[in-house]
Amino acid sequence: MNYRGRFAPSPTGPLHFGSLVSALASWLDARAHRGAWLVRVEDIDGPRTVPGAAQDILATLERFGMRADEPPVWQSTQIPRYQKALEQLKAAGLVYPCGCTRKEIADSLLHAHARNTTLAYPGTCRNGLHGKPARAWRLRVPDGDAAIITFEDRWQGQQVQNLATEVGDFVLRRADDQWAYQLAVVVDDADARITHIVRGADLMDSTARQIYLQRCLDLPTPQYLHVPVVTNEHGEKLSKQNGATALDCDKPLEALSAAARHLGLNLDGGASGGTYMTLEDFYSAAIAAWSKRMSLTV
Repeated sequence: MNYRGRFAPSPTGPLHFGSLVSALASWLDARAHRGAWLVRVEDIDGPRTVPGAAQDILATLERFGMRADEPPVWQSTQIPRYQKALEQLKAAGLVYPCGCTRKEIADSLLHAHARNTTLAYPGTCRNGLHGKPARAWRLRVPDGDAAIITFEDRWQGQQVQNLATEVGDFVLRRADDQWAYQLAVVVDDADARITHIVRGADLMDSTARQIYLQRCLDLPTPQYLHVPVVTNEHGEKLSKQNGATALDCDKPLEALSAAARHLGLNLDGGASGGTYMTLEDFYSAAIAAWSKRMSLTV
């Protein structure tokens, strides 16, 4: 099997340290496997996309020495593929239109919490819209044992999620006509023939849904690896929404060394005993350390 990995940033702002950790982990895993490393710009969520952010992210990756092996793919160019996937699911009877508003869903979840029952979407529109206009499209998840998705994460170990009780029927196309992340990422990864996905642990909860959707579309399931997320002083995931600052492109080795430490990589700091003097020296040591950390023998 030819290894194909990817880094998929959202252009909602400049690349920050939390994103660098995910980028570095995916890059090192691809290089340790002597495989291909791709970049996909996830600009499908129009309202959140910041003009110029994608170009800034790509330039930052280049400055940090992470060069994609193929031209970047822009999610916004893939819309016909998402529509084709949705039509395939419609033909199979696996999706249905949903007329629930956000308030209605929030109220039902609030009531479920008060009753100490499942917080999954209750399937209000499963058997019809009940006079409401269609707003979104949901994928029907199975009941019973068929709803239990198990996978082995290469970093976190075995993971189990019951889609019926923990998630419920989930959205593939939103009420605002934007394509949902779950559908887009599954179609994109299959289209790019991705074999290994390395990303932050904040996306772990999405994985079972993506695996089930892959099965519904008769697509292969990649191997998954979720690295620990970077948090701020309040224990919150570091993100653009809570003040994460842009990386300093004048000090790539300093940031890369810090990212390697976050990933638990044992680097000697180079000849100077501090940061490495060149990107080539850093990456040579980091690939070796990653291979040891992941027990790779390739």
